[in-house]
Amino acid sequence: MNVVGKSVPLIDAGAKATGAMEFVSDLNLPRMLTGKILRSPLPHARIVSIDTGRAKSVPGVAAVLTARDAPSYTFGPSKASPDWEILARSEVRFIGEEVAAVAATDPDAAEEALSLIKVEYEELPSVFDAFEALQPGAPLARSDKESNLVFRFFVEKGSVDQAFQESDLIIEDTFITNQVYQAYMETTCCVAAPDSDGRLKMWLPTQAPFICRLTYSKALGMPEEKIHTIQIPAGGAFGGKMESNLHIIAGLLARNTGKPVRIVNSREEDFTAGNPRVPMRIDLKIGFKSDGTIHAKQVRIYAGNGGRTVHAPGVLATACYRIDSLYRIKNLRNEGLLAYTNTVPTSAYRGFGNSQMIFAIETLLDMAAEKLGQDAGDLRVKNAYQGGEVTVHGWKITSCGLPECVEKVKSAASWTEKKKNKIPGRGLGLACTNHVSGNSAFFPDFHGSAAMVRVSREGRATVFSGEADTGQGIRTVMAQVAAEVLGLKIEDVLVAPLDSDLVPYGLGTWATRGTVNAGKAVQAAAGDARRQLIEFAAGLLGAEAAKVEMDNGFFMAKDNPGSKIKFSDVCEKAVYQRAGSPIIGQGFFVPDTVTPDPVTKYGNQSPVYPFGAHLAEVEVDQETGRVTILDYHAAHDVGKAINPIQTHGQIQGGVAQAVGWALMEDMVTAGGKVQNPNFLDYRIPTFADLPQVNSLLVEPVDPVGPYGAKGIGEPALNPGAAAVLNAIYDATGVRIKELPASQEKVLRGIKSRVQGGSQGAGKN
Repeated sequence: MNVVGKSVPLIDAGAKATGAMEFVSDLNLPRMLTGKILRSPLPHARIVSIDTGRAKSVPGVAAVLTARDAPSYTFGPSKASPDWEILARSEVRFIGEEVAAVAATDPDAAEEALSLIKVEYEELPSVFDAFEALQPGAPLARSDKESNLVFRFFVEKGSVDQAFQESDLIIEDTFITNQVYQAYMETTCCVAAPDSDGRLKMWLPTQAPFICRLTYSKALGMPEEKIHTIQIPAGGAFGGKMESNLHIIAGLLARNTGKPVRIVNSREEDFTAGNPRVPMRIDLKIGFKSDGTIHAKQVRIYAGNGGRTVHAPGVLATACYRIDSLYRIKNLRNEGLLAYTNTVPTSAYRGFGNSQMIFAIETLLDMAAEKLGQDAGDLRVKNAYQGGEVTVHGWKITSCGLPECVEKVKSAASWTEKKKNKIPGRGLGLACTNHVSGNSAFFPDFHGSAAMVRVSREGRATVFSGEADTGQGIRTVMAQVAAEVLGLKIEDVLVAPLDSDLVPYGLGTWATRGTVNAGKAVQAAAGDARRQLIEFAAGLLGAEAAKVEMDNGFFMAKDNPGSKIKFSDVCEKAVYQRAGSPIIGQGFFVPDTVTPDPVTKYGNQSPVYPFGAHLAEVEVDQETGRVTILDYHAAHDVGKAINPIQTHGQIQGGVAQAVGWALMEDMVTAGGKVQNPNFLDYRIPTFADLPQVNSLLVEPVDPVGPYGAKGIGEPALNPGAAAVLNAIYDATGVRIKELPASQEKVLRGIKSRVQGGSQGAGKN
């Protein structure tokens, strides 16, 4: 291969490094206004009255809007509970909910107008914890609902009760995963502008421009084709840049004023009104046979939805059952309960529920390995599905490099030797993951991707795709695939901006789907362009198309190698003879997936499935509880690395986020209010907190993915927290089952163990 499999810089690296790349904050449109949002200061209250009179009189203010100025129906991205309002109509359900909005000629005028809006509230009872919200007698988090239950997931397979009776070892415990913030550099933002033809143009740094367009058309009561979305470069996303009420409010202000409006969240607003990770209480019970085989599993999850529903139902469903296709579990009972709470709405964060469940099950598997006297890595490989198998939920595992991943990290860490010769205060921890590369259950109406590749007169190619690049580098992957098919250098391939008027409809960046789905579509589109060029070149060469091949920038007839024509010459002649029309290849990828049955959950969700294993080595100061990560190894089954250096970067970024989740990141709330809504008080890992990450690529070459590739985005984070906390236990004998493993928790656990108390460690 000439381009695929080679490490090349991101095609937009130069623009990013020099500051030439334009973000929402860089856009300057004529007559553009600044938008600001008035947010609720209370977690749950009835809106008695809103007085906007003084706000409207502020010089420079163009509009002050409340719910009276917005469509009255509810909507939302979740089919389970479409419960959004653009602006709160009769009550607020969380601190930060949008109550009113202003647009003004400058930020100061907008801020002054906000301060002059007077809202009278009647406070209502609140509930802040998902488990408590589902107990009898709990206050209703929303007065328009009959209960706090948003969504229930349930699936049962096999004979669960009998399987537990047959088990030789049963381990049962509760694990708590906390609420954490995506911590992207650029906060949620948008520019919206009305067109002269009645359309609404929106510049969105989002992961899913077309899905946003669908949701926003319903919210604003506009035909979908009347909303024109442009995906502008995003300063990070990690699941947090899907649909946002901020975008809709910007559109509403733009329509009302007839002028462009820009809204940018402050960092505090982003913490209090963004969509952080879904917090979960996981009650997990697993039965094992004496040889370590998993014989039964039962789980009940209580998950916090927040005050309105974003993508938490899908996150909860994923947590309940994705792990069942990593390990062979034939007897299982999975239940998930999603509860309204008077807290910030929760949604997707890298890992999408799988990361929460992996923390729980990978901790419990370590507990089992110890009790069974088995090697923790061997126990996992023994129970893991292998390539060619179909899982209990119908997932077709076309390839699986998990055993090699486990072996690679153990070998790199000298696992066996260090386990035999333990150093006091040091420990090793292992954890595994599976994931999807696409998800037919998330958007079941259609799945896959489409692309166009246009070859110009000069012999350069431009790729058109509706799949969004949010910094993960999918544009570079698409350029590499197109270059490989057409025999071009990557410098000769452009990737067009994602503009809903110009590119094929695309589902966007989520479910680690970009490399597989977009890669296959571009491969097909470039192949179509190649076919057309070969047919044209055949006419020039006086040969049959079947006997013409491309090599090193030339077309030639196989039976006459001396007769050849330059690629660029063929392109030029083709365009001239077609009256200026370029060669346009079209292609799409429809994966062989099956949307899971709504009752049995049986179906093949993804075209391919990636796997991985992480191993952390830590040192714990017994006097202070401080955890230092000495070494970290992360091996991932990526099928085929399209761009190895980019793949290594994804793994290292995922590990950094996992370490933050494991040891320090925590959205502390009291009375529904986030207490640390800034990067001074919300700690994320710095260079000093992170180890040198040894990222290892395992490439079984999948038969489905483009050139054998799988995705890497979410698996890179999934096993990290469990690996670190398993290592802390190995170093101290302290088993922490609630994230994060803060220094205080670790020290408290050490003191408790020394004093002969419980090995567990509770809340901060």
